[in-house]
Amino acid sequence: MSVVPAIATSTGPVLVVGSGLLGASIGLGLRHLGVPVVIRDASPTTEAVAQDIGAGRSERAARAAGEQLPPFALVVVAAPPDVVAELVVQALAEHPDAVVLDIASVKAPILDAVRAAGADLARYVGTHPMAGREKSGPVAARGELFTSMPWVICPVETTGAAAVAAAKNLAVDLGATITMMEPTEHDETVALISHLPQVMSSLLASRLQDTPLHHLSLAGQGLRDTTRIAGSDPGLWVQILSANARPVVQSLHEVRADVERLIATLENPGADGARLDIAQLMAEGNAGQARIPGKHGGAPKAFATFTVAVDDTPGTIARLLTEIGEIGVNLEDMRLEHSPGQPVGLVTVSVDPSRHADLVEELQTRGWKVVQ
Repeated sequence: MSVVPAIATSTGPVLVVGSGLLGASIGLGLRHLGVPVVIRDASPTTEAVAQDIGAGRSERAARAAGEQLPPFALVVVAAPPDVVAELVVQALAEHPDAVVLDIASVKAPILDAVRAAGADLARYVGTHPMAGREKSGPVAARGELFTSMPWVICPVETTGAAAVAAAKNLAVDLGATITMMEPTEHDETVALISHLPQVMSSLLASRLQDTPLHHLSLAGQGLRDTTRIAGSDPGLWVQILSANARPVVQSLHEVRADVERLIATLENPGADGARLDIAQLMAEGNAGQARIPGKHGGAPKAFATFTVAVDDTPGTIARLLTEIGEIGVNLEDMRLEHSPGQPVGLVTVSVDPSRHADLVEELQTRGWKVVQ
């Protein structure tokens, strides 16, 4: 796990082009380490807000005040995917001594566009911090947003050593964990682990548009879990999916084959082998889910779970968590669900199996209602 260093390794000053959630978060993190940052954004208001929260000096404000901006050592392009390549090319021309990197969620199309423009590829490297929030804009920015999160760096044969070093230094300074990937490998990977889940979540949620509200009132945590990311910004996802269409389509073809297989089976569920096929599809899902890395990115580990019924009142869940800590048990995971129409919350707790029985007994002794 990376830890944000006390002293920055990044060489400043840094120009951040784009002051949304990620750009402003980069600015906040670097400023916390004493690195001078200048913020540039197409929106004067967004740029001003980023300055107000401490993410860096507004370029507009600096120029209006007659300040002489220093030459930048690093330019970070943190703009929407459909304008990133253009801004990278512009930055490479405008700052001939600076390393330029971008943080867009697709890599190969941007590299191709920068190469086609004849820009200096030795000073450019594509990167992708795998971090974010459900909120957007500089007001949602957090300097610790990247702490312990993956940061993918995608150099190619034309990338200079100084560009790679600058990208690594930035990721380390912001507390991220570095992964090196070839651009096409990156795009194929995120198509499966990030872009496909978004599509599947949105497709499922779209089925709910005309569902009567009294039907939706029966929904449990499963529906909420699988549709949570369906609330993402449509405009951003138009750009992401368009830029990474080929690998996303490949994944969708594979999903379509499984869906068609399941449809054919369920059209005649009593046929010989039908139940076995259904079970096999579910088992394949079990096997895939079990391969997702567990806590701290390590190998998946099975935890023991139980559910505690709590009053839906302020401070109750905090008290439960405090008492679990007092008992000396490390909480591995927690999920909160509300009982429909009832002032009761259901807290599902995951712990090490060796502590499960003792924790349940101690919580019951303390008056907590363990329901399973």
